[in-house]
Amino acid sequence: MPSIYQLKPAFQNLLRPLVRRLFDNGTTANQITVLAGVGSLLVGVVVACFAEHPWVFALVPMWMILRMALNAIDGMLAREFNQQSQLGAYLNELCDIAADCALILPFALLPGVSLWLVLLLTLLALFSEYAGVMGPMIGASRRYDGPMGKSDRAFVMGVVACAIALGWISALWINAVLAGVSLLLLVTLFNRVHQGLRQVQENTPQA
Repeated sequence: MPSIYQLKPAFQNLLRPLVRRLFDNGTTANQITVLAGVGSLLVGVVVACFAEHPWVFALVPMWMILRMALNAIDGMLAREFNQQSQLGAYLNELCDIAADCALILPFALLPGVSLWLVLLLTLLALFSEYAGVMGPMIGASRRYDGPMGKSDRAFVMGVVACAIALGWISALWINAVLAGVSLLLLVTLFNRVHQGLRQVQENTPQA
């Protein structure tokens, strides 16, 4: 299904000169991965601490853009400059889910926003990413199927956060978006499981 993730190759092409300079300066993929994770945690803490001030949510879309760039950079450093490692695989997945939690949960502190919807969205985001990670366990590839992958969530939550900062959206509409994203995450979870199983079947030799 369509996903912003499909735009990743074009985004990587824009970043490639920067990635080359980072590599020449001795920067590693794992350093970028940790930077993205720690940065997300810090932004989440700041937003949570000052959630009574709507303007603080402007940090979310700004950081989301930078986070997507950092995620692309660490992947390019790993693949194109032979920096792939088992530790890097762990860091990549763990930092991603930590960042998701840190950047989604502060929305629950907004007046009128449903805590249960925020928790539901957070859990479904974790489940969908875990379903993607399970692909290699059954002989499939790491699944990134949409329609609500990591990049899509970042885009939607970034837009909502921007609207909050500008005072353009009410709690009712925020709850509606959270419910819609949760529904799309259920579809994403199904797609990742289904496509993983389908890939395994297609790769299994027929007797």
